[in-house]
Amino acid sequence: MARKEFSYRGYTLEELLNMSLEEVAKLFPSRQRRSLRRGLSPEQKKLLRKIRLAKRGKYKKPIRTHSRDMVILPEMVGMTIYVHNGKEFVPVEIKPEMIGHYLGEFALSRKRVQHGSPGVGATRSSMFVAIK
Repeated sequence: MARKEFSYRGYTLEELLNMSLEEVAKLFPSRQRRSLRRGLSPEQKKLLRKIRLAKRGKYKKPIRTHSRDMVILPEMVGMTIYVHNGKEFVPVEIKPEMIGHYLGEFALSRKRVQHGSPGVGATRSSMFVAIK
């Protein structure tokens, strides 16, 4: 079975890469459009600058960021960006399907709750259990 070629709102990845930021923003959902129309924050600009340098091979270090509210743009596809989740930097490999989402969506900030066995004093009935 042939693999289906990626397209975002009817445009291939190559077509998206050739578009300007304003043209790509028009394709995004309203929240992302608004975010981009209001302009990038200084930290987001810094991240975009590092990504562009890394694409040209002039930035060798891994790209780390606290900017979880950065919209994933077509030029980020193929990069691995380390996104801070509040405790550590989580590696996020950007795939074409992630275009239009936020970086923070892929670096979960909350761990799944894994309950252990209850301890002494956890319930009313355990108060009178003899400790062995």
